[in-house]
Amino acid sequence: MENLRLKKSLERIFNIANINFNGNNPWDIQVHNNNFYQKVLAQGSLGFGESYMDGWWDCEKIDELIYRIFNSELINKFNRRGILWDILKAKVLNLQNKKRSKKVAEEHYDLSPKLYESFLDPYNQYTCGYFKDTNNLNKAQEQKLDLICKKLKLSSKDKVLDIGCGWGGFAKFASEKYGCHVTGISISDEQIKYAKEYCKGFPIEIIKSDYRDFNGKFDKILICGMIEHVGPKNYSVIMKKVHRFLKDDGLFLLHTIGKNESSSLTDPWIDKYIFPNGRLPSVKQIGDVIEKNFVLEDWHNFGTDYDKTLMAWNNNFNKNWKNLKKDYDEKFKRIWNYYLLSCAGGFRARNTQLWQIVLSKKGVKGGYNSIR
Repeated sequence: MENLRLKKSLERIFNIANINFNGNNPWDIQVHNNNFYQKVLAQGSLGFGESYMDGWWDCEKIDELIYRIFNSELINKFNRRGILWDILKAKVLNLQNKKRSKKVAEEHYDLSPKLYESFLDPYNQYTCGYFKDTNNLNKAQEQKLDLICKKLKLSSKDKVLDIGCGWGGFAKFASEKYGCHVTGISISDEQIKYAKEYCKGFPIEIIKSDYRDFNGKFDKILICGMIEHVGPKNYSVIMKKVHRFLKDDGLFLLHTIGKNESSSLTDPWIDKYIFPNGRLPSVKQIGDVIEKNFVLEDWHNFGTDYDKTLMAWNNNFNKNWKNLKKDYDEKFKRIWNYYLLSCAGGFRARNTQLWQIVLSKKGVKGGYNSIR
């Protein structure tokens, strides 16, 4: 009787988004364990994700399920236990200080490069592709890299700094195609090791360093998919660092996921299992630190392309799972499917955005020509 009551309570909530339990729609939830109802009612989105990890439910199209949850604002009706503590913790603690910032590198980016190679493009781009006039992931990622280079107006004379350089994809592309010298920094041991080998033979220097400890002077600076790990308490710090690193006539491009409203919180499941201590910036949060340091030259939103990127990654991940399953179990597979597909649904619902922002220190003489 108790399970039936809980089921009906949760059904009323999910019916707001036209989501049924054990229904026939591809976005309906097929429940395998009746403990699912209590866990989701008690723990909200954290319990929802964890119950999927544990095989308590399945769904033919998780991306469509999550899209409907966000599009109907059903997510706001979840009872998120501990939310007051989460808010207090985010306000009081610097969750992205030097010590805590290492957690995401150790738990996520230091996973085997073989995992990332299984679903990324040849340049190992773990950020949104640019799907202009194409549906091909590899081409979209090359277009994204070229778009960055063109927006930065790269030339062979430039010294470029890539803060959060990943596996060296941008550094190699920029050096290979534009002839510039690139310095990449990261705090991930696996990324540093991989990038040094991947970029061998090019005028590229890969350094293990926290941005707070780094020094230098550069013509152009890129932060691509890294500021999401910096946190609101450190936005001013990193912007002042970039301002110090950048030559007076230089350009700085910030490529970041963004959210529609300012908040100190993030999704508890993503925070626990994928990106510990990650926080997405809002327009206001970025604007507050831009106005004290830079002139805004261009702001480009192509967040809908992240939906396509994530779906392509998920397709590649499952296509190549046979090469990964000896190293990872079925629970790991469920975690990554849920992560990739739920994020795709969030971008599809326009709950999250993707911004490329071009900044200068004193304004580009004669004006900046936007590139799309």
